[in-house]
Amino acid sequence: MKTSRVRPVRAWRRAAVITLLAALGPASAGAQAWRVAEPGYHWQFPRDHWSHPGYKTEWWYFTGQLAAESDSTRRFGYQFTFFRVGVSPLPLVLASTWAMTDLIMGHLAITDPVAGRHWFAEVVWRANGVLGGFNPAPEPRVAWSRAPTGTAGTWDLFWRDDGFAFAASDARQGIALDLVTRPRKPLVFQGPGGFSAKAAGGQSASLYYSFTRLATSGTLAIDGERLRVTGESWMDKEFGSNQLADRQVGWDWFSLQLEDGRDLMLYQLRSADAVVDFASATLVSPTGTTEYLGQAEWALNVTDHWTSPVTKARYPSAWRLRIPGDGLELMIVPELAQQENVSRLVPNLFYWEGAVRVLGPDGRALGRGYVELTGYGNGARPAI
Repeated sequence: MKTSRVRPVRAWRRAAVITLLAALGPASAGAQAWRVAEPGYHWQFPRDHWSHPGYKTEWWYFTGQLAAESDSTRRFGYQFTFFRVGVSPLPLVLASTWAMTDLIMGHLAITDPVAGRHWFAEVVWRANGVLGGFNPAPEPRVAWSRAPTGTAGTWDLFWRDDGFAFAASDARQGIALDLVTRPRKPLVFQGPGGFSAKAAGGQSASLYYSFTRLATSGTLAIDGERLRVTGESWMDKEFGSNQLADRQVGWDWFSLQLEDGRDLMLYQLRSADAVVDFASATLVSPTGTTEYLGQAEWALNVTDHWTSPVTKARYPSAWRLRIPGDGLELMIVPELAQQENVSRLVPNLFYWEGAVRVLGPDGRALGRGYVELTGYGNGARPAI
């Protein structure tokens, strides 16, 4: 009996991985119909919080740092992400619940810096309305999927009462989140008009906006302990079909919330020889106005590294950031070195996503944030 149950699960996992890799692989002739990110997109909110069929890749990305209400010294970092991975840019004529135009992939991570632990959970399902999917506006449920195998229920993302709410759990990992967020600042576009170039000339780009300050409350569970938590989050929404140029292998992305009320997003994309190929930044004032910074206006230097014992990838692990025109010199330090997410479902899918502290040159606390590092290690180029 045990064997008969295990084999279908393994077969499904193999099929899911094959389907996902096919969807993420080299473009086919039919893929020419995918829409690409271009300047002049006409934004409509709240409609644009929902999905954008016709673009190949889309994600709803939440990161934040939370404290237990019962003990503020107990702090946690978290990540919750839904990805829409396009399989076909056109509606399918096959009348079947197994037909699909998209896959839904979800990532959940929790970091406990004091305990020195990092948990990562994931799902990959067909977005067919049975295993998961993306609802049309204005339905409150923006996206959902079944929970991981062995966990009851679903992972969910909602837009309601002018804020996002989401919940996810993994019984085998012993982790869960159930959070409600409310904007403390208006959304900002990452790039003029929300057009975020990823290479010179704008041929590689996404459509990109953020909520840089989200008041956050709810519950967090680890190892059977459920805690009431509060804190601040950052939300990124991107969609497009041409985010990386062929020569680029990955990116370093930073979202920093400073104690003086300013917020900073910056990214740099790297070529295969580890040279920064393109970079951009957005500085958000305490009132929500934006200043776009070109690559020449800031300098980011790596001051330490960490090597993963699992993937052997060598990641940057501390940075010095200077923005002379805005009087900023920041030291960025991970809350925990081991914050690598390694997929069990998709081969060669791994990246570093972690909570960080922001310090002044004198060691004084100036803020906190999150950093994402992709494309480090063999075969780890993001397939977007």
